[in-house]
Amino acid sequence: MARVIAVANQKGGVGKTTTVINLSACLAEKGKKVLVVDMDPQGNTSSGLGIEKNDLKNTVYELLIGDCKLKECIIKDVYENLDVIPANVDLAGAEIELIGLPDQQYILKRNLDTIKKSYDFIIIDCPPSLNTLTINAMSSADSVLVPIQCEYYALEGLSQLLHTIELVKDRMNKKLFVEGVVFTMYDARTNLSIQVVENVKDTLKQNIYKTIIPRNVRLAESPSHGLPIIKYDSKSAGAESYRNLANEVIALKK
Repeated sequence: MARVIAVANQKGGVGKTTTVINLSACLAEKGKKVLVVDMDPQGNTSSGLGIEKNDLKNTVYELLIGDCKLKECIIKDVYENLDVIPANVDLAGAEIELIGLPDQQYILKRNLDTIKKSYDFIIIDCPPSLNTLTINAMSSADSVLVPIQCEYYALEGLSQLLHTIELVKDRMNKKLFVEGVVFTMYDARTNLSIQVVENVKDTLKQNIYKTIIPRNVRLAESPSHGLPIIKYDSKSAGAESYRNLANEVIALKK
């Protein structure tokens, strides 16, 4: 039965999509069967995995509004052990179209529940906002993984995200918990990165992954080639970091 992990932070530019792409690819590399669900209208996870997102007939948008069946929007074997439900800009209209639909916050969950036995992990990329799409993702998930950029405003908005997670837990998904916090874009040469890590560790009462994702040129380049870092530069520091994070995620029991 799949562990369903929503990767969320309403603050943009924190490495959320990079984490979805590369964590998923590393889990698949380790022989885990993985489904990635792109719930961000920007569709960067889809394009970062080499999918031509604008040429697709069926995406997560068509699934949510009931225009296609689940099996019709899953792209199989994007890489070995890795399937994707893609997204593109059409998804931006979903929030308005979902208004008034019965149990709109559970549409994704109802669909994913039918295929959880087919996967070890389902990783959901949430949009950088707290909206209906994010609520759908959290209602479907067992846990939430929160990437935090090592910069001055790292904690800004984080309390709001944690509050939202608690609300979803209270009202829609009793089993939801914070999987953990992962630091991204870490630069060991700066005192700021070191201070941010220490500050968050002192402030948060959450699991914090030992793996810290470095600021890495190869990691930044890989999405423009439509490749996860382990396919773009398997020996880079970014690739090794995401392999280590995958090991931690696997080891963390529900």
